[in-house]
Amino acid sequence: MLYQIYETQRSLMEPFAELALAASRMFTNPVLPFSHAPGANRMAAGYNLLHRLAKDYEKPRFEIESVDVDGAEVTIHERVEINKPFCELRRFKRYADDTETLEKLLRNPVVLIVAPLSGHYATLLRDTVRTMLKDHKVYITDWKNARDVPLSEGGFNLNDYVNYVQEFIRYLQKENGECHVVSVCQPTVPVLAAVSLMASRGEQTPATMTMMGGPVDASKSPTAVNDLAVKRSIEWFENNVIYRVPSGYPGEGRRVYPGFLQFAGFVAMNPNRHATSYYDYFKDLVRGDGESTEAHRKFYDEYNAVLDMDAEYYLDTIETVFQEFKLVNGTWDVKGVDGQIERVRPQDITRTAVMAIEGELDDIAGLGQTQASLEMCTGVPDSEKLYYEVKGAGHYGIFSGRRWREMAYPVLRDFILRHHSGIVTAKRRRASQPNLDDLAKREEIYEQLQLAHESAYKQPDAAVTEAAVPAAEPAPQARTTTRKAAAKPAAKPAATRTRKPAAKATVAETPAAPAKTAAQTASAVAGEAVAKAAAAVAATQAPETTQGAAGNEAAAKPGRTAAATPQADSKPASVEVPPQQAASSALLQQADADKPVTTWRHPGAAEEQTEQALADSQQS
Repeated sequence: MLYQIYETQRSLMEPFAELALAASRMFTNPVLPFSHAPGANRMAAGYNLLHRLAKDYEKPRFEIESVDVDGAEVTIHERVEINKPFCELRRFKRYADDTETLEKLLRNPVVLIVAPLSGHYATLLRDTVRTMLKDHKVYITDWKNARDVPLSEGGFNLNDYVNYVQEFIRYLQKENGECHVVSVCQPTVPVLAAVSLMASRGEQTPATMTMMGGPVDASKSPTAVNDLAVKRSIEWFENNVIYRVPSGYPGEGRRVYPGFLQFAGFVAMNPNRHATSYYDYFKDLVRGDGESTEAHRKFYDEYNAVLDMDAEYYLDTIETVFQEFKLVNGTWDVKGVDGQIERVRPQDITRTAVMAIEGELDDIAGLGQTQASLEMCTGVPDSEKLYYEVKGAGHYGIFSGRRWREMAYPVLRDFILRHHSGIVTAKRRRASQPNLDDLAKREEIYEQLQLAHESAYKQPDAAVTEAAVPAAEPAPQARTTTRKAAAKPAAKPAATRTRKPAAKATVAETPAAPAKTAAQTASAVAGEAVAKAAAAVAATQAPETTQGAAGNEAAAKPGRTAAATPQADSKPASVEVPPQQAASSALLQQADADKPVTTWRHPGAAEEQTEQALADSQQS
């Protein structure tokens, strides 16, 4: 009944809100005589404030049309990748007409931002998305208003939330090879559950998992939100805050936790702060401070726009997270899409780096609640865990505003980059396959496939080398799926590294040929490449035909080093290796020597990926 009363009141107030806006404009329009009356600015400010208090706030748009990437403007196209009954997976695709910028965008990590389903829309993370778009390919979960979902779509509970997250992660990994997950506030719990279940099944898990200001262990540093959930029984919540959607909406009859009740709870936590904010808005209008009033409008257009949550999901969250602490106690069972019940075991996560970010002044998720996730992921090495506390930041300050951009984001960006292996999608591999027939283009394609960081046929120019430094230079705790830690040679700086034959000869090396430019003919580049590769193979004196398989295995396995070369040199070469195969082998061996070390994540994937790369090169 309360929902119907609220809707009636809103419908009655809506025309008065519009009249207040019209009156405000009358007192500010210089053409009309009202604007010249004494106290006109105060009258206009009062009517404008009345309009802001009485109007209905609809879901805002992200409105991210472009971002700046190292001085180049990149256009953003927003589109829906997956449309589920209660959520959309939204992508912010970046476009640029600069070749160097496109090369940088190609190498950026893929990040899934899991937005909270706790009363506000995903657009609350607009600043988070805009900031991360500079260095990442960004996707976000855009949750739908439950009152707009027909009853025919069924219900939505916490199990469905976990299954949604798993589906989105699998999709991004399939399309991009790997992904990084960032959860903000409420979704830290279901995201940790989703990754735990994937790890328990032996599935590929995200490269990194970052949790920001979430109630992973709500028993630590309890806040007003935690106290309310603990003091009331689950029956009290069901009887007092759950209502059915009234007529006039697609979800008519659905049991929901209304957004207007959630908004009232938000305001009740800091009533003095909001009252002061609106009074300051009135004074700014009187003074004509357009910058401050616009900042107020932008914030409250977002803050006042709320959505309804399905009752089953809301009650599940109260019981699981805030009352019984099932995740911390190890008693949380999740029902999958196949109907099977699985226990959530964070200790099964072994190949995902974990980071926790908290705000010093967070009054929603107290200090220590998010940090508890690091203690629960016992299977992750301590070197792959990171905790960061944002000094002076409240709850919203850790993902929006100056402290987010200047303090939290640089740490998050470096954490993701340190664990980014640069895997290129199978789709991109297939799209590039036709160009592999052209030997002159093979350098570019292999660079895209992450089989090498430098060209085998030309010295990269300074601009391209500098653009590739973030992906090429070694960093602490670097990640990859193709090298064992014991076998990685000391890497040279990317700006000075030169190309050498993959198999090192025992005789003195010939000075490197001058660098080729893109304007030179393809035939000259191809001829030089084949000649160099053939000379390298001849210098190493390849084994007999009967030992060819062993030689290919040595070229494919990343653990082999130049220490094994003298054994091959002691045997005479009696087989002539085709130039094209020699070029491919030389490319793969040198590419293998340049890969960073992340054996802690994929210790058995080196041979598989290298063999696949060798097969692709031989097909060409």
